[in-house]
Order: sequence, then structure tokens, then C-alpha cells
Amino acid sequence: MNFARSKNEIAHGILLSQDNTEKIWGWGTPAGRLRAKRRADLIARSTGLKPGMSVLEIGCGTGIFTEMFAATGAKLLAVDISPDLLKKARARGLPSAQVTFKESRFEECDIDGPFDAVIGSSILHHLEIQPALSKTYKLLKPGGILAFAEPNFLNPQVFFMFKFRSLFPYVSPDENPFLRWKLQTELLRTGFENPNITPFDWLHPNTPKPLIARVEFIGLIAERIPLLREFAGSLLIRARRPALLS
Repeated sequence: MNFARSKNEIAHGILLSQDNTEKIWGWGTPAGRLRAKRRADLIARSTGLKPGMSVLEIGCGTGIFTEMFAATGAKLLAVDISPDLLKKARARGLPSAQVTFKESRFEECDIDGPFDAVIGSSILHHLEIQPALSKTYKLLKPGGILAFAEPNFLNPQVFFMFKFRSLFPYVSPDENPFLRWKLQTELLRTGFENPNITPFDWLHPNTPKPLIARVEFIGLIAERIPLLREFAGSLLIRARRPALLS
């Protein structure tokens, strides 16, 4: 176990919990709420979330995405290392028969699978990537789907924030965004098949409300332009554990 990393993440959770966490993360503004909803929808569609599915959410934080995932009817086990952020998640009052919260560091947590899907938003870049992917693989049923949305290191703002993280107190010391081709290599090395990593998201959370629709429209176009799309703010990551041969 990486005790220093765990200690840093727990301290980071305390820092985030002492303020308006969604505002810090950029999910609390009008544009931020739209970004969050689109992100949750993309993850849900990537895994086909629906009633009857058993789903593991890693790094649920305050439960903002847990609540949106739960709206699909899927049964969720939501894990986070921070007791302070989990307190906010439990305060949402999500139905206990459908959503269970668990406090643990994911790489070492005692969880019984298999799951139909393992999902999360902005969490993989906080973890030790190979142990996290290996555990995800083991917890998925054959044919199960992994889906995450993560920061894109090629995005200029993301690049600046992580290169000069001392200027941004809410960037934790151990988190690192991804280059999609490197992450694809890690997924294949772990045994996943058909990894698909798609850059998306040009809507900044601080976009003024009157400009949101226009920026969204331009962003959708930018996401379809080769090379330019590589600089989008986020990466949508989807991969499958191979099904058993019949």
C-alpha cells in the first residue's frame, strides 16, 4: 500500500469538504451542471446502465455523479477514500436498497464482484494506474465494461494546472492527467479489449450563461475535427473485459 499517497488523498478530501465542493470542482455553475450531466450521460450510455445491473463506482466523492447514475435504475456500490466527502454523499439520501457507500482506498478495498460495469468521473488520474486497472479487470464479469471520464493532459488549461500545481491548492500532489495513447497501452497491457478513448468537452464551467448554448455548439464541432479534438478538456474512456469463449 502507498501510505503517503493515501494520506495525501485523505487530506485533499478534507480540504475539498470544507468549502463548496461542487463549486471547487466546477460542477456548481450553470455551465458546470451541464458538463456534469453530459459526462454522466456519456458514461451511462457507454456501459448501458439500466435496472438490474450491478455497478461499481470508484471515487464517488460527494455523490454528485452517483445520484445521476442511480437515476438509470442500476444498483451501485460507490467507493471513496475520503470520509469527509462520503459524509456529503450520504447526506443526499439516495435509496439504501439501490446505493451503498463504502469508505476505502480502491486498490486495496475488499469488494465482492463481479460487476457488470466499473465507472467513475475524474478518479483514475488520482490512482496508481496499473494496480487500479488490474483490480478493475478482476472485479468485472467477463464481457463487463469499464467507463471513466478523465482530464486530458493535452488540454492547455489542464496542462498548465498540473505543470504548475503549486499555484492551484485544490490540485492534489499525486494526481496526474492522461495522454490517451499511453492510457490505451495500459488498458491493453491489463487485458482489456477494444479500448476506446475519445477526447470531448470544450465547455468551460465559467462560461457566462448567455454564451453556453453557443459554446456548446462550437465545442461539438471541435470534437469532430481531427487534431483539434485532441485538445479537448476531457477523455471518455471505455474498454471491455473479454467475454468467456463458449
